[in-house]
Amino acid sequence: MAAEFHPPSLSDFFPPAILFEGTPFELDRLMLVRIVMTVVLLAFFFLAMRSPKIVPRGIQNVGEMALGFVKDQIADEVLGKEQGRRFLPVLATIFFAVLFLNFSGIIPFINISSNARIGMPIVLAAIAYIVFNYVGIKKYGFFKYVKSSIVVPGVPLPLHFLLIPIEFVSTFILRPFTLTVRLMANMLAGHIMLVLFFSATQFFFFEAAAGMKVFGIFSLVAGFGFTLFEMLVIFLQAYVFALLTAVYIDLALHADSH
Repeated sequence: MAAEFHPPSLSDFFPPAILFEGTPFELDRLMLVRIVMTVVLLAFFFLAMRSPKIVPRGIQNVGEMALGFVKDQIADEVLGKEQGRRFLPVLATIFFAVLFLNFSGIIPFINISSNARIGMPIVLAAIAYIVFNYVGIKKYGFFKYVKSSIVVPGVPLPLHFLLIPIEFVSTFILRPFTLTVRLMANMLAGHIMLVLFFSATQFFFFEAAAGMKVFGIFSLVAGFGFTLFEMLVIFLQAYVFALLTAVYIDLALHADSH
């Protein structure tokens, strides 16, 4: 019987419950991955900051460098030092949550980011959405903030009938939608590609005819190369998500200069 190549199934992306099935607390593989990576994230910063030294070394040095990157390259760069310090906790939380949850996508025997399913990206986008709208409403009041966000000053009156709906959709609907879909789609696409490369490698090495085993080398090299590329994507998705959150906060803070 000829060997067959089996592509990923839907259970890779929508796995059945494996713990507490049939209860409100049921967990599938992606939820377990999410919990594990969250524990890893908390453990990393606990170990890094449990006894900080004036001259950091080891894991403390790594933790401080990571926090310094978020502070200098995202918070302070977009919001300025005063507002950057104010919003650093939420930006750092978003950045490291996305980074660590994405990182599971290249860990052997896990091989999937829980951000490849829409649940967690929606939660992260909702946090960003609530924060930047809260900031704007707190500073200007609800009606002035909405007006300042959707009314473009200095344009002829007839154009407002076109621009106001566009600005409303862009500001209050598309921002959380694009944050969600960008993160989920990139991590899902990366997972599919890695599964295909390494599934093909297993097929060529262990199931294909002898004359086709050489193709396993090419699929293995391609899978390794794409893993390196996926590491870049993992970092970029965390950076872009946190950066856009900072940009949206800055826009809300300066809604009156729309």
